[in-house]
Amino acid sequence: MIASLVFWGALVLALAGIVVLVRKRRPWILLAALALMIVALLWPAPLRQASSSASHLDRIMPRWQFDEHHEIHVDAPPERVWAAIRAVTADDIRFFRTLTFIRRFGRPLPPGILSANKEPILDLATRTAFRWLANDPPRELVVGVRIAPQTVATMNFLVTPDGGGSNVSTETRFYAATAPAARSFAVYWRVIRPGSDIIRRSWLRAIKRRAES
Repeated sequence: MIASLVFWGALVLALAGIVVLVRKRRPWILLAALALMIVALLWPAPLRQASSSASHLDRIMPRWQFDEHHEIHVDAPPERVWAAIRAVTADDIRFFRTLTFIRRFGRPLPPGILSANKEPILDLATRTAFRWLANDPPRELVVGVRIAPQTVATMNFLVTPDGGGSNVSTETRFYAATAPAARSFAVYWRVIRPGSDIIRRSWLRAIKRRAES
């Protein structure tokens, strides 16, 4: 996440640098910002290792270079939360259609995760590019997709009882099998990470609204 924040901060600085360059003919801010952007995009991503196999996700993808994790508390039992996870549609997730439109550069695509229709997102995803890797109701589900010849992604939803309610977490992991694939994905991931973060957080809030309603 830090590398992505550095990239976007440097991008803002570069825009300011352009203004300074036009007005005062001083290129140093722009050059420094561009250098910082390049460093952020090319910064190496270490290989991480799961410390246990406590979840299906740990067992399915025990090693990865890139990830994001979010969680939320829901005042509902695991069974209701599970039903909500399976029922959420793109319309339930704030900014989902806007961010995926930007991500696909406005191109029309067949139904899929980047061009979702009215059906539940997980049903749509596993009917198209994604596949089920684990389905253990009402505890955990894991889906996965190959996003490049040498790069795969997995995403889970994990539900754990918490008092009278439930704690719901989602984690997405990416594993690149070769160093060139990792460098290539790092550039892509650090550019789109803020949008992905917004979608995941909004997705959890949509689950919470459905389960508690």
